[in-house]
Amino acid sequence: MRVIARKTLKRFVEKLSGAHDQRAVKTALDSWFHEVQQADWNSPADVVRAYRNASIVGADRVVFNIKGNDYRLVVAIHYRLQIVFIKWIGTHAQYDKIDVRNVQYGN
Repeated sequence: MRVIARKTLKRFVEKLSGAHDQRAVKTALDSWFHEVQQADWNSPADVVRAYRNASIVGADRVVFNIKGNDYRLVVAIHYRLQIVFIKWIGTHAQYDKIDVRNVQYGN
């Protein structure tokens, strides 16, 4: 898979500067990124096989739990083109306040 907007993940980690869990979040996001780059997902079922805790939201949206469910990562996946678009990342509490089906980076 090709991951679009890794910069979004890096910026998020930078914003956590000084936070006690910044290093753990960075490690978790780096692992997720590298695993997804190696993935070959052709359907939501493939995603769930790789990430049992992933939530499928609609035809293309997937929510991943990051760092033990402290953070949530929302992506859109274009299965035919093998592209993962990062749409949003934040805390679990922030996630509860968004519309996951429509959120875009920067919202």
